[in-house]
Amino acid sequence: MAVAALATAAPKHRFDKLDVFARVLSYVEQNYVEDVDEGKLVYGAAKGMVRTLDPHSAFMTPDEYRDMKADTEGEFGGVGVEVDDDDGVIVVVEPLPGSPAARAGLLKGDRIVAIDGVPTKGQTGAGRLRGKPGTSIVLTVERSAWSEPRRVTLTRELIHVNAVDASLLAGGIAYVRLKQFQERADEEVAAALARLKTEAGGGFAGLVLDLRGNPGGLLDQAVKVADLFLSSGVIVTTVGRGGHKLDEERARAYGTWDGFPMACLVNGASASASEIVAGALQDHGRATIVGTATYGKGSVQSIFDLGDGSGLKLTVARYLTPSGRAIQGKGIAPDRVVEAGHGGDPQLAAALETVRSARAQSAARLDTPGAER
Repeated sequence: MAVAALATAAPKHRFDKLDVFARVLSYVEQNYVEDVDEGKLVYGAAKGMVRTLDPHSAFMTPDEYRDMKADTEGEFGGVGVEVDDDDGVIVVVEPLPGSPAARAGLLKGDRIVAIDGVPTKGQTGAGRLRGKPGTSIVLTVERSAWSEPRRVTLTRELIHVNAVDASLLAGGIAYVRLKQFQERADEEVAAALARLKTEAGGGFAGLVLDLRGNPGGLLDQAVKVADLFLSSGVIVTTVGRGGHKLDEERARAYGTWDGFPMACLVNGASASASEIVAGALQDHGRATIVGTATYGKGSVQSIFDLGDGSGLKLTVARYLTPSGRAIQGKGIAPDRVVEAGHGGDPQLAAALETVRSARAQSAARLDTPGAER
């Protein structure tokens, strides 16, 4: 995604239908059975208009736009808890380690039924968890082990969401999980690789890059992450209206991490920027793609700041892998299909086996008399 400037206004005759909108708005304001908020009506109309385009374009209210920017920046004022929606109620997925939520003892599965005394059911309450660092917030929490809800008072802090989890696995194989392509994600990946290289005593035997569940994020970060593992060639091509090529991003030799086998884990929730990286690594033969087919979001959205705090996320292009494959609606098919299991992690096990096998084959070639050294 990228922030863009608004295009020059089109000739007036192209917007003749705005008269219909103005008349509907006037009828509603003057005749609806209850008082209405004009701002909400206009925002609702904008949402409906953009929703007719495609699933990935969206009009965002000021609150939604602010949350979106916080997500991509990776920093925001909040209580440090990952949440989900369960039939209109906020449910704790996981408190971030060391966060106000974790220190207060919130647990996975807790249900936040009110924020500052206002019920969350049926409301966009998750965004109300965020706010200026130093401000207080009172959560009403239900837990299965409690006989009644309890009130928990927290003080918001500046929360940094790490994009990367990394560890050194058995046999000196590095494991890097990238959760989202937010700002500086490439720097976090590079720092994790450097740390694991030191832990491994100067180099690791292979790498598993885990993009499962990664919904995407910033296009420039996808390019930079792919560039960490590719020394040359096209990473992604973007094409606009009419199939015209808009841009072509290429890899650079400087700073490339190579000299070891690599597997990349994906699944049906790997989308957008994740598919750019997986497609580039697959097309260049840099990594074996393991898991299940990806989501299939091959479109690029630009962000337009609308001046009143609201924003517009609009599909402006589609992207192609280095070999020219379109991802939209198709996704990336893995080289090795492995379904998720109910016990253990068969996909990770398959990725590790793939890396070990490639490592062994490379060593065998080097041991063959007359082989290139």
